[in-house]
Amino acid sequence: MSRVDAQQRRTAVWMVSPALVIMFLVAAVPIGYAVWLSLNVYSVRHAGLSQFVGLTNYWNALISEEWWRAFGQTFLFAFTSVALEVVLGVAMALLLNVAFRGRGLLRSVLLVPYAVLTVVSAITWQAMFESNLGLVTGLLRALGLPGGEQVWLAEPGYAMVVIIVADVWKTAPFVALLVLAGLQVIPGDVYEAADLDGASRWQTFWRVTLPLLRPAIALAAIFRLLDALRIFDLPFVLTKGSNGTETMSMIAYQELREQRLIGQGSALSILTFITVMAVSLVYIRFAGGNIRDVAEEKS
Repeated sequence: MSRVDAQQRRTAVWMVSPALVIMFLVAAVPIGYAVWLSLNVYSVRHAGLSQFVGLTNYWNALISEEWWRAFGQTFLFAFTSVALEVVLGVAMALLLNVAFRGRGLLRSVLLVPYAVLTVVSAITWQAMFESNLGLVTGLLRALGLPGGEQVWLAEPGYAMVVIIVADVWKTAPFVALLVLAGLQVIPGDVYEAADLDGASRWQTFWRVTLPLLRPAIALAAIFRLLDALRIFDLPFVLTKGSNGTETMSMIAYQELREQRLIGQGSALSILTFITVMAVSLVYIRFAGGNIRDVAEEKS
C-alpha cells in the first residue's frame, strides 16, 4: 500500500467514524440492553422479582410449542408472500418499462399501495373481507365462487391468506420499483443482438433480461424477506395473532406488553433477531452472489 493510499484510508476512517458511533449508540446499545434483560427474570407485576437466570429464558422459549408454532407460521407467511411479490413485482416492472401513452400515470397508480400506511392497509383489507358487507366476499357470492359465505379472518388458513394478500398488495410495488431500476440500466444493444439472432420475446426475457435482472431481484427479495420475517403490524391489526397467524414478533410483544414478563419477552425478541440475521447470512452466502458481483464490479 502506497503512502497516498494509506493517507486516503485514514481520512476515510475519520470521516465515517461519527456515523459509526451514532450507529453504535442507536443500534448496538439497545440490542445489548435487550440481551441483558433476556438473561434476567423481571416482572412489572411483581415488585422485587428480579434475578439473573442466564439462558433459562431462552431454554423456556425453545422448548415451548408456542415459539415453534409462531416460527413456522412466520416462515410460511414470509416465503409465500415474498415469492408472490417477486413474481408480481417483475411483471409490474416489465409493464412499466414499456413505452406507451399514460405510462407515468400508471406508474403512480401502481406505486400508491406502497405509500399507504400498513395499519390503514390492514383496516382496509379487514373491511373488504368482512363476512356480510365486504367487497371481496360480496363479489365471491355474486359470482357463485367458494368463499363468499366464509368468515375469512375467523378461521385458520383463511386468515393467513388475507394477511398474505394484504402484504402482497402493499409491498409488490416496492419490488417492482427495484426491478424497474435494474431494467433501466440494461444496455439496449443486448436486445438488438438478440433480435439479430432471431430470439423470440420469451427467449429474450429468459436468456437476456432475467439473467441481467438477477442482482436487482436478489436485492429486492432479501429486503422483503428480512422485513417479512419480523412482521407484526398486519396480523396484529387483522387478527391479533389468532387463528394461526401468530408470528415471532407477536409472541414477543405479548410477553413484553401484555404479560409484562420483560426477561422472557426480551429473550423472544433476541431469538427473532437471531433468526432474521441467520436467514440473511444464509441468503447472502448461497443466493447473494449476484449482489456481491455487482459490488465488486463497482468497486
